[in-house]
Amino acid sequence: MTAADLAPDAAAADANAADAAADVIVVGAGFTGLAAAHELALAGLRCRVVESADRIGGLAATFPVGGRELERFYHHWFDSDREIFRLCAELGCADLIERHPTRTGVYHANAVYRLSSPLDVLRFAPLPPADRVRLGLSALRAGRVRHWRELESLTAEQWLVRLGGRRAFEVVWRPLLEGKFGSYAPQVGATWMWTKLHLRGGSRSRSGREVLHYLRGGTAVLLDAWRARLRDLGVDLRTGTPVDEVLVDGRGVTGVRAGGRTLRAPRVLVTTAPALLAGMLDGAPGAHPALPGLVRRLRAVPYLANLCLVLENRRALSDTYWLNVTDPAFPYVGVIEHTNLDPPDRYGGRHLVYLSKYLPVDAALYRMSDEEVYRHSLPHLRRMFPGFREDWVRRHHVWRAEHAQPVITTDYSRSVPGVECAVPGLYLSSMAQVFPEDRGTNYAVRHGRAAGRLIADRIRTREHAQPRTAPTEEAV
Repeated sequence: MTAADLAPDAAAADANAADAAADVIVVGAGFTGLAAAHELALAGLRCRVVESADRIGGLAATFPVGGRELERFYHHWFDSDREIFRLCAELGCADLIERHPTRTGVYHANAVYRLSSPLDVLRFAPLPPADRVRLGLSALRAGRVRHWRELESLTAEQWLVRLGGRRAFEVVWRPLLEGKFGSYAPQVGATWMWTKLHLRGGSRSRSGREVLHYLRGGTAVLLDAWRARLRDLGVDLRTGTPVDEVLVDGRGVTGVRAGGRTLRAPRVLVTTAPALLAGMLDGAPGAHPALPGLVRRLRAVPYLANLCLVLENRRALSDTYWLNVTDPAFPYVGVIEHTNLDPPDRYGGRHLVYLSKYLPVDAALYRMSDEEVYRHSLPHLRRMFPGFREDWVRRHHVWRAEHAQPVITTDYSRSVPGVECAVPGLYLSSMAQVFPEDRGTNYAVRHGRAAGRLIADRIRTREHAQPRTAPTEEAV
């Protein structure tokens, strides 16, 4: 028998060793899953992370542009994002965090209006002067809310009309809500809007101008450092490994079926959208009595997809970083010119623009090919920016995320799933659960770490509760 004859058996042995049972399997290598794995490994637990994509990072995963890496979906941080700053410090990246004063605006009735300061709001011509004042005071009034529970039974529309009046709502807020949530807009809860106003108010300088943070080198720098730290902690991180099924028997979780293999573990933490977890559980009908009710609850949280068209331009479209769009004829709700935050000389002189739209997966724009999305967008860009020409565009990219935005409705706290599921050993940590905050890398880290600590605590509690075996005569 030759060495070549032994190779398949040796490979099988290596595979079996690699698939040995873990203490916890984490499904998803976005910021939530990585944060949870970090905490589990710090607690001394054997942790395996499985990710369907070919790279880690989730919605913050990157792609190459001009010799650098850029997030597929736009990212920045606010002054209040302490969890992400603490993580950067732990991973040796804190010195790369940069503060950037930014310009924001609104595209309304074929014109761009600056909304970066209180004075800009007072100059907002689409509203009469009295309504401009009420609009400007909305953020201050929102800051007086002592607790989000005061707002939970209100829709965003009801609360915003109270804050700034009906006219401001119809001109500014309704188009933004409908542009983001579509047919769900009337159901969106006031708590979601309160979070936005509260967060934005806390990220403004004394002059009222918004100051945002961005990591020099982008999230790719952070993810590279994080991957290395997790490897040092013994985390088994597998990309390109989609989970088909979470395995459940009459007593609880037993592992997952992923990449054609059965991976065993008595605990599984899923960090996807709740509906995706429901799909992973469909393969085990009746395996546990709590399963049918759990699946129904997981499917009850609606989500919207996101599509981002990213342009690599030779010239800037404007000097505005974030442009909200209130024109229903424009196919995107936001135009985010990234290189008005992080300068273009860091990307080989390219001016980078995200065109973002939240939408159902069956929407026409979402179903278009990448080239069709690009061609469909050009005339709208020319209308918004009359000087724009197609030959400015060096390259374009289209990124899609099927589960990007949970829809936060009224009384959402009654329906949001818990981290501990009714099936023993099954846990869920997703952006649907960071309520009352909205999704983002900061809250992904916070929620993931909390989930990891919870699981570690449950394991320690179980171990301490185990009765000690009586000593044998030989031991005595």
